Amino acid sequence: MRLVHDPVTDGRPVDETDRETLATTVEFADSIVSQTLGLMFRRSVPDGYALAFQFDSTTTRGLHMVFVFFPIDAVWLVDGVVQRVETLRPWRGFARETADLIVELPAGTAADIDPGDRLRLEDE
Repeated sequence: MRLVHDPVTDGRPVDETDRETLATTVEFADSIVSQTLGLMFRRSVPDGYALAFQFDSTTTRGLHMVFVFFPIDAVWLVDGVVQRVETLRPWRGFARETADLIVELPAGTAADIDPGDRLRLEDE
């Protein structure tokens, strides 16, 4: 599984050459335990890694950075469309937004992602 960024300009997707693979290793937080733990207690994550929280419904969802020892980029999506992008600081970061999918990435990975862009999870 990989995570691909499809930028949008003036409401239209850009051409194929501007698509960017953000992560080649995507882990799913698909249980209550894995969703509760997220990236807590890990010392780092490698470049090319993403942790995805996929939900059955769209509602306001929050992330906290308690017991997370490194900064991350968090992206909230609804139906594949980016709603918010935020860099969260270790221990003190907290943010919330409406989402049916949240993706956590190494800090700096989401620097070129803007609300309205699309992210896709696809099989390799």
